[in-house]
Amino acid sequence: MRKTKIVATLGPASNDPQIIEKLILAGVNVVRLNFSHGSSEEHIACAELVRSIALRLGCHVGVLVDLQGPKIRIADFLDGQVKLEKGQLFTLDANMALDAGTELAVGLDFPQLGIDVQVGDTLLLDDGRIRLKVNSIDGMKVLTTVLNSGMLSNRKGINLLGGGLSAPALTEKDKQDIITAAELDADFVAVSFPRNSADLNEARELVQAAGCSAAIVAKIERAEVVASLKAMDDVILASDVIMIARGDLGVEIGDVNLPLVQKQLIERSRYHGRPVITATQMMESMIENPMPTRAEVMDVANAVLDGTDAVMLSGE
Repeated sequence: MRKTKIVATLGPASNDPQIIEKLILAGVNVVRLNFSHGSSEEHIACAELVRSIALRLGCHVGVLVDLQGPKIRIADFLDGQVKLEKGQLFTLDANMALDAGTELAVGLDFPQLGIDVQVGDTLLLDDGRIRLKVNSIDGMKVLTTVLNSGMLSNRKGINLLGGGLSAPALTEKDKQDIITAAELDADFVAVSFPRNSADLNEARELVQAAGCSAAIVAKIERAEVVASLKAMDDVILASDVIMIARGDLGVEIGDVNLPLVQKQLIERSRYHGRPVITATQMMESMIENPMPTRAEVMDVANAVLDGTDAVMLSGE
């Protein structure tokens, strides 16, 4: 019997009765609904479809609602994207019109950025593909130097190397989505970017107030949550399940630190009796290829050997 479970994300390409049946027959135990995309009606219909197919097949498949959370993003460029050159100056301006970005400056959706960062900090855009060094702060303007050349397009995410951005874990959208999670009777609700146990306690209160008994999943994505074993334990103990969301976490702490942190999170979760899901780029190459790479096979195997309770597939 396979003990390690499989969590699979349903998207436009897989939200089809025949494909869902094949996924369940292939061993999927939980489906993930990504609330960063789609409408409430679409998510409810998808959950109902999954459950009806699972019932017909004589098995149980859980439903995980993944809340969007406070993803901090730049705004739009006039031409959709710009080319940034190493050494040039570039400004992040919360007062700028949201569709007026140029190669010199762009707006953003987080006015507090100028409060959270300090001169010398490194900002990471588009999952670290563009790195900016903070030169000065002028109110809602953060003036930076580009550390590496590359293309930057609309609505890319912003992270602070080392963590510390103050955006709360639950947005107004998330609070509305929790009501939808209750309507579709979710088995799990995943909280994105929790900073501490207080964020998870708030989510649990909202889930229960909505009449839902879903387990609370803490997505580990912020550097401050893994800064010490005490910080890890604080979040682990406040949740029912841990998800190691290696994308944003790797950006904030640096990929070189990610393997050890993953092992520590699995070990601490097991110590406290919390199931743990290892996620992000587990089989990324299979978006285009029929077989995973050997590195991906080793990655999945190592997570299982470390004691992960489940692996999660996203774009795959």
